[in-house]
Amino acid sequence: MRSVQEHQRVVLTDASPLPATTASLLDADGLVLAQPVTAAWPLPSFDNSSMDGYAVHADDLAGASPSSPVRLPVRGDIAAGQEAAERLEPGTAVRIMTGAPVPDGADAVVPVEWTDGSTGEVTITGSPDPGAFIRRRGEDVAAGEVVIEAGTAINARVIALLAAVGLAGIPVHRRPRVAVISTGDELVDPGVEPGPGQIVDSNSYMLTAAVREAGATAVRVGPVRDDEAALERVLEEEAERSDLILTSGGVSMGAYDTVKAVLTRMGGVEFVKVAMQPGMPQGSGLVGSTPIVTLPGNPVSSFVSFEVFVRPLIRRLLGHAHCERPRLHAICARDFTSPAGKTQFARVSLRLHDGLVLAEPEGGQGSHIIGGLARADGLAVIPESVTHVAERDELVIIDLRGGA
Repeated sequence: MRSVQEHQRVVLTDASPLPATTASLLDADGLVLAQPVTAAWPLPSFDNSSMDGYAVHADDLAGASPSSPVRLPVRGDIAAGQEAAERLEPGTAVRIMTGAPVPDGADAVVPVEWTDGSTGEVTITGSPDPGAFIRRRGEDVAAGEVVIEAGTAINARVIALLAAVGLAGIPVHRRPRVAVISTGDELVDPGVEPGPGQIVDSNSYMLTAAVREAGATAVRVGPVRDDEAALERVLEEEAERSDLILTSGGVSMGAYDTVKAVLTRMGGVEFVKVAMQPGMPQGSGLVGSTPIVTLPGNPVSSFVSFEVFVRPLIRRLLGHAHCERPRLHAICARDFTSPAGKTQFARVSLRLHDGLVLAEPEGGQGSHIIGGLARADGLAVIPESVTHVAERDELVIIDLRGGA
């Protein structure tokens, strides 16, 4: 029986970021930068005011105070977006707005709150230091400076910088296309009342959503009937246009396990047992040159297997350096058991109590119990050697609430 770590290594073997493409600023959100980005111009690109107020010579206001104000003639206005006024002569001021260019000669800005706000002759009751309230050219980013390194995940904050340095097209690793193939004569779509022996196809919807949450483009295919020829055609078609194929179910030892039968005949896929609960039956390999991961059919087994094996694979295809979700430590809220010789991924909800994170096992740990899965905030990773987890034990939790 293969360990969880070994199967992770096998699934990720030869996986590398997909080729680079160019995306618009907004389409790049959630993708990974494929090349370093340099600034075409400095930020700020000119000296500008950080306040509404008056551009001045600081020496003209030495000693200014509420009890000893200084009055200066105002020689005009400068609004944001306008060109700077002509050179400011000593003994004068110019009214200036936030973001407007500071005129030559001025070496400080007086906030409007320090003045009477006049437009003819302004009364100033404070003495600014030279350079006060001026944003200097290039103080944030210098021209030619590398502002974002390759491998950076693009988010709203990164987009702000990319836009500011003038990029409209961003070099990114393209988003992988993942085909989620649902198989089985017993499956009906949500909204259709199941007949005798039928079940609602929840797995393909769950996996499609999970693929999207991981950052890839998901295409749900099926349900495909338990017909070997039909399934083989679908697999070959999806291998031509996808970067990854996912299936769920049909990979154990049953007499009608169509997925396993077809892929065994096609070759290129290895089926193994992994020492984990839930999710023991697993498969991975290639259809043509396209990676495929076959997940078990029980919904919780399928979800846990996706989190442990498939999500890191998708994140690597996207170009992320760190592919696994964050892990945290929590205190077990009540006793539970774990199978000998297997790594258990126990569904837990998380809550804060007296400054500690408590992990509460959610319902039964059977691989069919979707209610507990829906309520879970994380997966407690119980090592193969542990068969009993006691209240107050420290647990390592895969945090499902966000992150990578």
